[in-house]
Amino acid sequence: MRLVTNDRGAQAFPGEAATREPLALHQRLPGYAPTPLHDVPALAAELGVARVWLKDESERCGLPAFKIMGAAWAVHEALAAHRGAPFPASATLADLGRLLEGDDLTLVAATDGNHGRAVARMAALLGLRSHILVPRDMVAARIDAIASEGAEVTVVDGSYDEAVAASAQLADDQTIVVSDTAWDGYEDIPRAVIAGYSTILWEVDDQLAAAGAAPPDLVLVPVGVGAFAAAVATHAAHAWAAASPRLVTVEPDSANCLQASLEAGELVTLEGEQTSIMAGLNCAVPSPLAWPLLAARVDAAVSIDDDVAREGMRRLAALGIVGGECAGGALGAAAELLADPAARSMAGIPEDASVLVFLTEGATDPAGYLEIVGRPADAVA
Repeated sequence: MRLVTNDRGAQAFPGEAATREPLALHQRLPGYAPTPLHDVPALAAELGVARVWLKDESERCGLPAFKIMGAAWAVHEALAAHRGAPFPASATLADLGRLLEGDDLTLVAATDGNHGRAVARMAALLGLRSHILVPRDMVAARIDAIASEGAEVTVVDGSYDEAVAASAQLADDQTIVVSDTAWDGYEDIPRAVIAGYSTILWEVDDQLAAAGAAPPDLVLVPVGVGAFAAAVATHAAHAWAAASPRLVTVEPDSANCLQASLEAGELVTLEGEQTSIMAGLNCAVPSPLAWPLLAARVDAAVSIDDDVAREGMRRLAALGIVGGECAGGALGAAAELLADPAARSMAGIPEDASVLVFLTEGATDPAGYLEIVGRPADAVA
């Protein structure tokens, strides 16, 4: 484990507080329900903290990851912009589909797996086409899952970041790119992705309140391009401002673009390809839209090797929780961080901390999950 602290000083947070407007849309999605927030006393005792909360995103609206929350709101806002008028606040997905009839639209996204599948699911629900671009090293199970949503899938001869660049070239009047990372002149849709993830944070607040618990003292969140982490940072800066939790990000050693950027004090693009088993985190550069939010609120950035993620997956399975590679990485990083007195001190973690860990995906690669955990996902849950 490598730890880099971020001296963010007393700078003002550059982002506005999120509203619950995306939540109203999410509640109209088929199969929507708040995902579990597990209170795990045995794990808290093992890690030497007061409490451990695990926000379990292994199943979200029938998909094995959290990404539908960002994709749904981004698609909604992108289609409203295409129409040139907002949709009625009470419009169902069927209503939206009828309003778009005859527009002959295609939704495009680049993905390491989960975001693209979520965009494809939204396209299918709205009666639209989808075209998803993926990097050449994506496992077949994730490609097949995207195709199962009715999407056209193109394997780009390159990395995730090269797939992003290729997707940007496809935009036209009938083709809407729904990306969770930004580039020059393209920020509105990635901003909507970040806003969409706020639903997960509002759920956490409601679940903590129902349990009679205060906001956490320490939050660990996995980072790829940083859209979800930016939503967590925004919530920490506003809704959790009084509690002022320590915010720690988690990345693979080979894809630690946020950690490198925090260390340099500016956006850094990593060289070469990122090939961690934590596929959703294999990004070479943070989103320039997420970067200022993260730089202003993240307290420390941790990078880990793949064995830490594997051990985290096995630890989750022992608790009866199905966690994929990114989820295993988040819990594995938490365990390593909390077991290291020097790292705890550097990160400013109190002895009686309440810890929140985001488990962002389930078993999106069933064969890989079986090899690492030793049991199939349906034997664990």
